[in-house]
Amino acid sequence: MPYIEEAALDDADQLRRLDSRDTLRALATAGAQVREAVTLSQEGGVERVAYGERPRSVLVAALGGSSVVADVLDVLAEPGSPVPVTVRRNLPLPGWVGPLDLVIAVSLSGRAAGPLALAAEAARRGAALLTVGADDSPLADLCRRHRGVHIGVGRDRTSSRTSLWSLLTPVLMAGDRLGLIDVPESALPELAQRLDEQAEACRPSSESFVNPAKLAAVRLGATVPMTLGENALTGVAAMRAAAMLARTARIPSTWGELPDAASQVVACFDGPFTAGGGKGAMQGGSDIFADPFLDAPAQPSLGLVMLRDAEPDNPDPASEQERALGDALLETAREAGVTVVEQAAAPGHPVVRLAELLSFGDYVATYLALGLGLDPSVSPHVADLRDRTEGLA
Repeated sequence: MPYIEEAALDDADQLRRLDSRDTLRALATAGAQVREAVTLSQEGGVERVAYGERPRSVLVAALGGSSVVADVLDVLAEPGSPVPVTVRRNLPLPGWVGPLDLVIAVSLSGRAAGPLALAAEAARRGAALLTVGADDSPLADLCRRHRGVHIGVGRDRTSSRTSLWSLLTPVLMAGDRLGLIDVPESALPELAQRLDEQAEACRPSSESFVNPAKLAAVRLGATVPMTLGENALTGVAAMRAAAMLARTARIPSTWGELPDAASQVVACFDGPFTAGGGKGAMQGGSDIFADPFLDAPAQPSLGLVMLRDAEPDNPDPASEQERALGDALLETAREAGVTVVEQAAAPGHPVVRLAELLSFGDYVATYLALGLGLDPSVSPHVADLRDRTEGLA
């Protein structure tokens, strides 16, 4: 069964040896990414997106580590956007997309096949284009040839998993200019500051007993984790955290969003990964004197990462019910012997609260990988798959 010692996460030299591409340092640049992206977006003419007019609809083309950009725009637009926002990973482009619509294509390298193909088809149909990615790329060239707006991502951005805010900030600015979301430019300094605060709290030199991401990684090291958001906003962070646990820490994880996911999550408390099949550690739980060589290795337990929103200043019945459901679920989980990690966002603008939880999940997955002795940035099997499928697209 995997196990993480706190001392392993406090060994700075060991962390540097394992982290071949300096993932922790790259994550710590999130606040700087926001500030740089604001400047690049202004220089790139983000105010000209969709020719300055509100489109009939918006389609976001993104996949892999970039796909959370689409999910964030979708969840922020849902409460009040006057036009629909949809997400697409690959062809075909929906038949209704035409000259009155806007297609946003996001790819850090500017070479991802799905977004590139969707942008090309959208351009053929006369749709407005906004692209975000490397300046010297096929995506940027395509956009410029069809009078779209392209926003570059700056230098030293090598992974979409660690460059989220270089990709997302221009899309947030465009969405606000078009009236799809309420993320004014005045909120972006607060966003950058919150990300800086997360980087400080989760820095490698911060010892495990005070570093929230290290603490969570230690608790989750011997578990099969589930990630859960208590509402639509935190549900996006839960989905991202599950993806990062799989891609970065190589641990399969499911995710859900309350209230819909409550039953499927709680049902797992009766399963084989809880102490005594959900009956509590004192009733048929694991034997602390068991010999893993004679009695077989202990199996991992169930873990639950609960991402919670900040409590509203003026709660209404809906928010009170939301909070009560989350509290009840956590109480049930603890009684069933589930390893619980609970993280709540501090008050602020919705995108700022979401950023805090997204950042927390990214750090947890990275420390979990390092604690298990894995390089968070390089997966041999992913590289092998790319070699085997090169030229198939």
